Amino acid sequence: MATADHATQVAAPPQSGVKLDWLRAFKALRRLLADKNDTAQVFEIMRALNGKATARNFRRLLTTPDGGRLAYERLELAGRLMDTAWLDSMPAGSVGAAYRDFVKAEQLSAEGLAVLSRAGFSQIDQPHPYAWFGRRTRDVHDIWHVLAGYGRDSLGEACLVAFSYAQTKGLGWAMIALGVAHRARRHGAGQPYRRAIWEGFRRGRAARWLLAEDYERLLTEPLDAARKRLGLATPPAVYQSIPVALRDRAAGGGA
Repeated sequence: MATADHATQVAAPPQSGVKLDWLRAFKALRRLLADKNDTAQVFEIMRALNGKATARNFRRLLTTPDGGRLAYERLELAGRLMDTAWLDSMPAGSVGAAYRDFVKAEQLSAEGLAVLSRAGFSQIDQPHPYAWFGRRTRDVHDIWHVLAGYGRDSLGEACLVAFSYAQTKGLGWAMIALGVAHRARRHGAGQPYRRAIWEGFRRGRAARWLLAEDYERLLTEPLDAARKRLGLATPPAVYQSIPVALRDRAAGGGA
């Protein structure tokens, strides 16, 4: 079952005219930092702050070489990623094989994440191009875990949130990353948690724009070759320097 840590990447229902609701987002962040399993607060933050970014990124997709085709085809990645026969056909050492092994080990599923995104908010399933792009952004979350090399511990999620802010400019992700970084300053226990989160942002900024990728094709690529092509060949050194047993302490017991 996915937790709030896992859900931090879930995209808000995308609408071009959404106003930023900072008060709503701050209240939700406080509740989330108090209880990292309070998944509802993740969605509150994303819905309060990410709608404009989703619309803007959809328009950016249309300017990329494959973007028009991807938008025209409107592949629903959640359904594709739930096709176990397709995932089992992935070559050894590929992105798809690594993704398959990751979700199995973590007992995750693309459909599980989709269900979480619908809780109390049906607009994510709207027949609208912005809504489709929001679902696409949601569904690549665990693929980004694999590509970027971050685990599902609290620190890994915070690093991937910072990475995703750099990729998408969605302010909800920035707020969560900053909230965890602030908590880490108080409960850091001598570990470079904040530097690891900043490293996540820098890696996201340096990488190619992952939302323009053809994920059906990407998953068949060798993982090492895909990371090199996407600008992710260099591992997250600061994150990896922190002992695994200490990575869940990044938020001092919070999100």
